[in-house]
Amino acid sequence: MHLQDVIKQLEALANPANVATKQNKFGIVADRALGIYQKDLGKLAKQIGPDNQLAIDLFNTGIYEARLLCSYLYHPQDLTDELMEAWVVTFENWEICDSFCMGFFAASEDAIAKAIAWSERDEEFVKRAGFVIMAAYGFVHKQALNPVFEQFLPIIEREAKDDRLYVKKAVNWALRNIGKRNVDLQIAAIATANQIRQIDHPSAQWIAKNALSELEKPNVRMSDYPRYIYRPK
Repeated sequence: MHLQDVIKQLEALANPANVATKQNKFGIVADRALGIYQKDLGKLAKQIGPDNQLAIDLFNTGIYEARLLCSYLYHPQDLTDELMEAWVVTFENWEICDSFCMGFFAASEDAIAKAIAWSERDEEFVKRAGFVIMAAYGFVHKQALNPVFEQFLPIIEREAKDDRLYVKKAVNWALRNIGKRNVDLQIAAIATANQIRQIDHPSAQWIAKNALSELEKPNVRMSDYPRYIYRPK
């Protein structure tokens, strides 16, 4: 499908009322937004099918929903360091950050490296991107073993003092998701949350208490993904 054909379809789906709703109800502020919900973008993406070049062309239009659509169309295994770095710095709200990071960046070969590197960045949605990848990595890589996730725990503790709303929520999200992956990681995540609780900072206190309130529930929804591979000596 040609770029202009997709743009016409996006314009046909445009609803200015949704722009205001997303801003007022969900805090999604975006430049050049058309007011199209994700479910409709998902349907359009299925019609179009994977197309790396079209995805890049859509992103380069600067239209907000065209950029969201890019994250549906580009094949994650073809992502390059340059593309990921170029795209992450444009994120202007949590929606586009999460749309790119959850099933897209988290599936790339550089996902772990980017999660670690971006967690140290100062820009709000670049830092959030790092922690969203940590939160989503286990859903994409179901066979990943515990050490992959254990390496994120000291980073989560280190960044627990960031009081920006969309950063601290992502830090908390990553901690909770790691803790619900299996019983070993639950123990490790609870220990990390208790360490964070010792930090005298409002964000750290919120992150720890919120995580513990879920991870310590007797009926917490727990997955049973792989833990370690035993290799006889």
